[in-house]
Amino acid sequence: MISEPELVGGEEFDVHEVLSDVPPPRPPRARRPWLWALGGAVLASALWGGGLYAYAQKKDPGPDLGGYASPAKLCEKAGLKALGGILGKRSEDGVGPEMDDPAVYQASCSMTYGDQDAGYSAQLTYTLHKVTDPGPEFAARAKYYDLATPIGGLGEQAFFSDRGGDGGELRVLDGQAEFELQIYRQYSTDEQGNPLGEAKVVDLSGIDVPMTQDLLALMEALRK
Repeated sequence: MISEPELVGGEEFDVHEVLSDVPPPRPPRARRPWLWALGGAVLASALWGGGLYAYAQKKDPGPDLGGYASPAKLCEKAGLKALGGILGKRSEDGVGPEMDDPAVYQASCSMTYGDQDAGYSAQLTYTLHKVTDPGPEFAARAKYYDLATPIGGLGEQAFFSDRGGDGGELRVLDGQAEFELQIYRQYSTDEQGNPLGEAKVVDLSGIDVPMTQDLLALMEALRK
């Protein structure tokens, strides 16, 4: 009798196949780094643009003007009493052009002392720099105009020049404000060249002292 051959070795393996309608899960998708970089750049650009807009909307207060006023009514506030005590009575004022711009203010005034034909004249200029700093250029300009003598105790910087005994020029820088005061002897002649009036000769060798006193008083008056 022939029987079915036996499997040698002998363990039996059961194989079960499971069928399902649900597909197997897909492997995770790798993130694309360039998408993240692009998103970060867009966000950073938006934040920078917003900050720039906010900065632009904030008004720049500008430099500290130290209390100096504009307009100044320069001829009214410039008493120059110390000069009057030396040069004689102040007899005539002349108001120069006035510039009032957001960047700079400037006014000038002229005075006559003593005889109008043979006395002395003063020319005063006041400049208030509202935007730029005049400091770095001040000493260079003074040197250019031959103002070589420094004056202490008057603003931040001050320089004086003795104009050969006939007058003098004093320039002062105090923060954003700049002052220029000139004193000179006035000569007037007729058509034949003869002098008009009788000149009152004044020794102007120490004229820087009353000029300094008057500018100190003017600086205080303009800060009120």
